[in-house]
Amino acid sequence: MKKNLVKVLIIISGILISINLYFIGNWVYDYFNTKQVINSLKTIPKKEILKDDYLNYLVEMPLDKHDPYYNYVLEPFLEVDFTNLLKDNSDVVLWLKIPNTTINYAVVQKDNSYYLNHSFNKKESDAGWLFVDERNDIENLGYNTIIYGHRRLDNTMFGDLIKFLNAEWFDNKDNHIIKMSSLTENTIWQIFSVYVIDKESYYIKTKFNENSYQEFLEVIKKRSYYDFNTSLTTNNKVLTLSTCYNNYGKRLVVHAKLIKQEKK
Repeated sequence: MKKNLVKVLIIISGILISINLYFIGNWVYDYFNTKQVINSLKTIPKKEILKDDYLNYLVEMPLDKHDPYYNYVLEPFLEVDFTNLLKDNSDVVLWLKIPNTTINYAVVQKDNSYYLNHSFNKKESDAGWLFVDERNDIENLGYNTIIYGHRRLDNTMFGDLIKFLNAEWFDNKDNHIIKMSSLTENTIWQIFSVYVIDKESYYIKTKFNENSYQEFLEVIKKRSYYDFNTSLTTNNKVLTLSTCYNNYGKRLVVHAKLIKQEKK
């Protein structure tokens, strides 16, 4: 009886070890595949430019020098050359960069499932890639533009968004902006809300009337872990970054408002 029990335990242990090795192997493969793709993207021409007539690109004028928006009036646009990017992947719609993070990637758009388990090179990968919600039109920004990505433990994709929950991150106002470059325009966004919430569909709504949009802005601003002291009106357009916070369905969410816009 004891011998049989030992055999069963050995078999079970072997199965568990095999399963763990399988998942570890997949993670290692995804890690090196993702790193390889990221390194290849570093060669894409990018530059940051502050135009002499920078005031003409402000979405709204700062109220005064105490308005947090005032800090970003002189922030240069990110300009990206998409020529080779589109040759590599025709799904590319923009480039996303967040200062003081590893987030500096091309972003794609297809449906809302494909890039959950495919990399930029379209190889299957649990790391996935950053992608824009299929309902959004990047050439004509709506009320709420949404970008999704996995929060990888190696800090790739949206892994670095976890920093946004730290007081040290919040205390540095240089961290409070997001830069995007698309085929038709360059934009700068000011972060106004960061929070963790159970999986839901409210914060990823894209269609509103004026009243529902006002309510939406009030709700997502109130949810924030920190008070960014940022004014919001229904004239503002929102960028939403969404990633997993844990394995139990919670989401880490970042919202920013459009503050500078340059048409190409």
